[in-house]
Amino acid sequence: MKAAVLTEINKPLQILDLDMEAPKAGEARVRMKASGVCMSDWHMMNGDWPAKLPLVPGHEAAGVVEEVGPGASHVSVGDHVIFSFASHCGHCRYCNSGRSVLCNGHASPGFLMPDGTTRMSYKAEPVYQMARIGTFREQVVCSTENLVPVRKDLPWTVAALIGCSVATGIGAVTRHSRVEAGASVLVVGCGGVGLNIVQGARLVGAGKIIAVDLLDNKLEYARQFGATHTINGKTENVTKAVRAITGGGVDYAFDAIGSEATVLQIVDCLCAGGRATMVGIPSVAVRAGISPAAMVFQEKTLSSSFYGSVQPDRDFPILADLYMDRKIDLDTLISRTYRLDEINEGFEQLRKGGVARGVVVFD
Repeated sequence: MKAAVLTEINKPLQILDLDMEAPKAGEARVRMKASGVCMSDWHMMNGDWPAKLPLVPGHEAAGVVEEVGPGASHVSVGDHVIFSFASHCGHCRYCNSGRSVLCNGHASPGFLMPDGTTRMSYKAEPVYQMARIGTFREQVVCSTENLVPVRKDLPWTVAALIGCSVATGIGAVTRHSRVEAGASVLVVGCGGVGLNIVQGARLVGAGKIIAVDLLDNKLEYARQFGATHTINGKTENVTKAVRAITGGGVDYAFDAIGSEATVLQIVDCLCAGGRATMVGIPSVAVRAGISPAAMVFQEKTLSSSFYGSVQPDRDFPILADLYMDRKIDLDTLISRTYRLDEINEGFEQLRKGGVARGVVVFD
């Protein structure tokens, strides 16, 4: 089995031939069809997030089930599935309360299977997998709790994107912040997640939708997805521009970047009583100095949304139906596709901002 493997921080991924075990109890083997190239993978590759090496990145993906282990639940051979990068044990306090993306029911680290072991090896040495799945490889063995069956007429590239950027962006609007029709919305950062926040705001009937980025091509993407106003943060004062457009600040603001500057920016751009939401995941070293007095006197709210606060088993099929009914546009998100051996070029384009989303496709 060929896989793209991170063997050293800040080095290109290596295409290696790995050995893989068959699925054990409660597991399945999935033949990969598509896997998105996402900034979360890059955060591990450049050391922003801790990683156990060697590791196969990849988490935004879809494929077809080819084998199931004993006692595997809710998936069968032949099912088309989207991967969830958030395991859900089904019995912890978060799974039981409908917040499965916060599951803490597994003691093992996220680069191991729930039973604390690995299923991949290279020259008899273990190879780890991002988010218990690690989808930059031809086949994946993982727990069935990471797999969500979806309709079989859904294109593979679209299915892959639903597993991360689409769910994260649209979910932040619809499941976490519950933006109402007519509200004004600010989105800082117009990558894959930010563009889905924009179209999530359009989906619920938001009024003014203001998109901010440093690249004009990203702002053009945002207009295609529903932004009514765009601001280039390199050439304009974002806070002043937002206040001028809205007459005092937005009702909802979303940070799809995850930096100190952007977190402070979304709070500053709120109107009194407004709600800011952190969506982009920053480096573990990032800190932001919020003014508690300004928050209290103006009744502003700052919250965070992990994975769009979705329930993958419920929401992935809903998002698939919204796409098939042409209520959301996921085709325009896919700027380019790559073969597995072109994956490093995919990350180069991602860092340059040259694509809305790139996707690795498998035969």
